[in-house]
Amino acid sequence: MSTSMAAQEARSAAGAIAGSPTWTRYLVPLGRAAFAGVFVIFAPGDFTREGATFAAQQGVPLSGVLVPLAGLISVAGGLSVVLGYRARAGACLLMLFLVPVTYWMHNFWAIRDPMMAQMQFGFFMANVSRIGGALLIVYFGAGPLSLDARAHRK
Repeated sequence: MSTSMAAQEARSAAGAIAGSPTWTRYLVPLGRAAFAGVFVIFAPGDFTREGATFAAQQGVPLSGVLVPLAGLISVAGGLSVVLGYRARAGACLLMLFLVPVTYWMHNFWAIRDPMMAQMQFGFFMANVSRIGGALLIVYFGAGPLSLDARAHRK
């Protein structure tokens, strides 16, 4: 698909939202909150001894440093997307968080217990889905009712 076709599709999607009933503009910030709120809610666990210890047991190197760093990235990216402030950059931060976490913490291929492997596969696929959501935000941006949209109106 050419760049101009992709741009036309994006404009068409934006037009579909613009031509929709007024209440639909609230769907995008609700979607951002549902997508990114989880990163903010679960981040405090990354600043505990237990969080670093669990990551070390999973084979994460330098977990005492990397886990709190992951927590900072998770909070910054999550708040950025929820608020719609530099949401594209925030989504990139969330991908920076998700890719190593998905690999290190949900490595179902290395688990011998079939039940635990299946559970980790589910977590792995959930994170792959979150990466997909982040990619959509990188492409489309924060949408209406965001701090990014306010900045463009001024």
